[in-house]
Amino acid sequence: MKLLLVLGYDETYNLISRYVKPLGFEIIRYNHVLKAMDNIDEIDPQAIIISARDFPRHWKIMVHFIRNERSKEGCPVIILKGENFSVEEASKASFLGVSGIVTETLDNSEEVNRLQAILGRYTPVDERRLTRRFPIESWHRFGFVFSRPDDRILVCGEIKDISAGGLSFLPDNPSLLKDISHNTKLEKCSLRAGEAILSPVCCLARTGRIISLEFLFFSGEEQEIFTKYMENLPLLGLKYLEEAQAEAAELE
Repeated sequence: MKLLLVLGYDETYNLISRYVKPLGFEIIRYNHVLKAMDNIDEIDPQAIIISARDFPRHWKIMVHFIRNERSKEGCPVIILKGENFSVEEASKASFLGVSGIVTETLDNSEEVNRLQAILGRYTPVDERRLTRRFPIESWHRFGFVFSRPDDRILVCGEIKDISAGGLSFLPDNPSLLKDISHNTKLEKCSLRAGEAILSPVCCLARTGRIISLEFLFFSGEEQEIFTKYMENLPLLGLKYLEEAQAEAAELE
């Protein structure tokens, strides 16, 4: 699947890429609206993201151009808004057939979830469940530790992001991993997900400073517990934000 990004700043590109690549999209970027419009038939994207901050006048022209050829159901268009994006602009976006509007900085989990949810509707269900990756937030209740397969020494560290299919992990002591090869099966793992302590069997999918681990299977009812917790993360994030806002209001 191809995702067309039309934006000007490298920082925004890197940020967006971090959250959409796990959904399985091949990213194609253009710095100019007119060039993107000229090549859109050749690119044939399945989704498009346009920065209204970078192109405050031309984004409407491009959306109108897209909707003349591509339906909202067949090709979602997401607008990245800046600080000066008004309610009137949002109304115009809706009228033109925009699929969603998110803050360009993606500075909280709610915005990230909105972006991923819109694009996730256009990925196969099985693939979506396995690939949607959540960067770890302060309110997440995740933890992970595993034993080296040869001598059972514990490897502790920090989860960087997690999906239904696996996680990225920064070990506290990287030297403990120097003798563990790619694709090694790790049978002694402990994963905290909320109140539950689970025991998945994992595989070392990628080595490096930050390693990637694939969940091979969970025993007993643990798969259902983990899946349910992952599915509830967006709601848990919204609850956390609401509680944080209420606390801030009390302090004012």
